[in-house]
Amino acid sequence: MQHFLMYFMGISAFATVLYILLQSSSLASDEGKIMQTGKIPLHIVVVSCGNRLQEALVVIKSALLFNTNKEYLKFLIFTENTDKFREKLTDWKDLVPYPFDFELLQLKFPKQNEVKWKNLFQPCAAQRLFLPSLLTNVDSLLYVDTDVLFLSPISNVWTFFKKFNETQMAAMTPEHESGSENIGWYNRFALHPFYGKLGINSGVMLMNLTRMREFNWENQILPIYKEYKSRIPWGDQDIINILFHYHPDKLYVMPCEYNYRTGHCMYTRVCNTSHLGIKLMHGNRHIFHNDNFPLFKTVYEIIENYTLGSNPYTNFLLPLRRGLNQESVVNSSCGMISSDVLKISSTLFDDLSEDLYEK
Repeated sequence: MQHFLMYFMGISAFATVLYILLQSSSLASDEGKIMQTGKIPLHIVVVSCGNRLQEALVVIKSALLFNTNKEYLKFLIFTENTDKFREKLTDWKDLVPYPFDFELLQLKFPKQNEVKWKNLFQPCAAQRLFLPSLLTNVDSLLYVDTDVLFLSPISNVWTFFKKFNETQMAAMTPEHESGSENIGWYNRFALHPFYGKLGINSGVMLMNLTRMREFNWENQILPIYKEYKSRIPWGDQDIINILFHYHPDKLYVMPCEYNYRTGHCMYTRVCNTSHLGIKLMHGNRHIFHNDNFPLFKTVYEIIENYTLGSNPYTNFLLPLRRGLNQESVVNSSCGMISSDVLKISSTLFDDLSEDLYEK
């Protein structure tokens, strides 16, 4: 028994040392890239479980496609499919004309109720609730669901960090906009407290992890789960709503164009994007794969089919224009927002002729 204990302690010590070394290696890599690029990393977190691999890759591709400011992007990916991600992203590093990095991380939930946490709402979606303790070397990050697409440079949404006051530690958009109370879910059906009048959507979430750790974020989350676990059909999003209901001063609310969903255009326009364009598009409830919403499906498929490193005018913007001008799209639900989808893409890519881009 004594020998077994000594062996077990040795294994545990080795694992601890290995973890520290890996963390140190990651920090050293970041420092090297900062020296190389002169820019600090903008961390983007994606969580991919089960059949969400392809969606997660399309999210990452959209961020790289729209990284026209050539920011140093670092993707932190929590997944079980490490080999497939590593193969694809390593290939992309050779195609993109600026450096980016990625780190593949194991899924990790509290040992108590581990299975329940992992399967809360969608598989592994609750991983975001534990990022402050899992990413202790990261100050700030952008979390996005796998069904989110970038339609603008990440630097646009990242600027909201500078708008935080001294108490705010996260930023999200409303679940619904003022004037859409008749279709709001939280105000009509929720059996728990929620933020504001209509709740917030957590599919796009800026997180200042340093402030969240100071707030003891996870010590706040666990009691909420314990009290409301039978009344939270949307899982981690409901938990986040409950927390910010009680701590509204900790949240910065972003405009709706940073988390644009079908609810903003299905019946009538309730998010005015005609001047600014749509910054991030969220295909929640599998909308990107739903024939009833061809506009959202078209945007997703054109980004999915785009080859990184190729001319974005020829191989992305022109196909996107053709796709959104199809009669089936124009006359469909949300078809009226085609020009809003194209606004930023046209500004960024319209002048990239084949000759210019190749040079």
